Amino acid sequence: MSFHGKITTTAEASRTAAPAHTLPVYDARRLTDGEGTAMIVLDDKTYQLRITRAGKLILTK
Repeated sequence: MSFHGKITTTAEASRTAAPAHTLPVYDARRLTDGEGTAMIVLDDKTYQLRITRAGKLILTK
């Protein structure tokens, strides 16, 4: 596969491209209320969001 366009950095793209819409932003530490774990419900299914000691996020069903 080849690419024949200009490579744009993220900083350049954010200056030149208008966002289609603004996405909501959530702070995972606030979601977990400082405890490192939160429950998230989607369509009657419950998921667990966990912050690991290494600062990674894990979402499990």
